[in-house]
Amino acid sequence: MSKAIRMSRTGGPEVMEYVEVEVGAPGPGEARVRHEAVGVNFIDVYFRTGLYPQPLPNGLGQEGAGVVEAVGEGVTEVKAGDRVAYAGRPNGAYAQVRNLPASLLLALPEKIGFDTAAAMMLQGLTVQYLLHRTVQLKAGDTVLFHAAAGGVGLIACQWARVLGVNLIGTVGSEEKAALAIEHGAAHVINYNKENFTERVRELTGGKGVSVVYDSVGKDTFTGSLDCLAPLGMMVSFGNSSGAVEPFALSELAARGSLFLTRPTLGHYVAQRADLEAAAQSLFGVVASGEVKIAVKQRYNLADVAQAHIALESRQTSGSTILIP
Repeated sequence: MSKAIRMSRTGGPEVMEYVEVEVGAPGPGEARVRHEAVGVNFIDVYFRTGLYPQPLPNGLGQEGAGVVEAVGEGVTEVKAGDRVAYAGRPNGAYAQVRNLPASLLLALPEKIGFDTAAAMMLQGLTVQYLLHRTVQLKAGDTVLFHAAAGGVGLIACQWARVLGVNLIGTVGSEEKAALAIEHGAAHVINYNKENFTERVRELTGGKGVSVVYDSVGKDTFTGSLDCLAPLGMMVSFGNSSGAVEPFALSELAARGSLFLTRPTLGHYVAQRADLEAAAQSLFGVVASGEVKIAVKQRYNLADVAQAHIALESRQTSGSTILIP
């Protein structure tokens, strides 16, 4: 038997139950992984609350790192004993042991520990596609990145510095501002003290930025559009403050023929070759020390409700992991 988090209804943190589950042999194309660490991400909150629907009862969590215990028929990607990490659906990472598609698993370099891997896969692969594929940034570009002191944000700050990109970050406190600067942000705006749209215009001499990366959603969307230079790209990749309300496409024309995209990691790594290429890019900058993964919060698996409460109340910085 294995301990795992299950939910039979959507709602607050209290719907997550710490229960015993039976984990059988992996089926065809599957591998059984014993987790050493599990990542916690805001997308887990979306599934827990029902914003993102899933069949119930079900588990939560899309990111983990551990050791392969067994593989099913036809599996070629990994073998028993391999150190692995993964990110992606199906949900169920909040568990000591689980079976999952072997096509998601990636062999973990020895230089990267389990805690780091569990904290970086979903967030790091997200930053990889945002900075390298959604828009192919080049040295000298100036971008705005919301929630710059969060798990995704701190990775983005560092990776942007590696690329020679000027990243302007938004944060909610002076402590988080210092953290973002420490990790490579060129400028930081505390949105509780300044109007971030006006400040971006000041910092860019009125020109605006070429790209805005916005995972906040409802509270920042319109202001983010107003930060863009003509022909700029609005990348809306999350909605921690709520879903973006419907708006007229003519708003994009009025602001300078702007581009808008709503990407998700799953589409960027749907092909195994793309997943492996993105992972090698991420593993390379982490193993080299150019990008450091800030694991700022650790909770026992049984205390996952506390992790969600802290995440939703914006009390966290960097990455959060669960220890099974």
